Amino acid sequence: MTSFTPDQWVIIGLVFVLGLLVGAWMTSGGRRKWRAKYNTEYEQRKALEKTHEEREAHWAAREKDWREQDSLRSAALRDRSVDSDYRGARRPGDVDGDGIPNRADNRPLDGGRY
Repeated sequence: MTSFTPDQWVIIGLVFVLGLLVGAWMTSGGRRKWRAKYNTEYEQRKALEKTHEEREAHWAAREKDWREQDSLRSAALRDRSVDSDYRGARRPGDVDGDGIPNRADNRPLDGGRY
């Protein structure tokens, strides 16, 4: 093993201290810049996640409404095709949906024959 002289130990110590000083000088202010950039990016990501969650909730609610409207529309179409006694229902032979069979629609209003 090589033994060092006291002059060499002093030079090694000075190089070490110089390395610490140069390292501290190079990172001065960089830590704050890095932290500030990290915090702004973190806040932007949180804002994007919030808007994404709001958008997903909005579209889920819209899809629920659309599904409900579709089921109501299909139920109304099924009820319209069934013959029932309530007003507005289509009966067999009622093409225009006014509740009066078409053979009665074809009769003249003045009671005469055509």
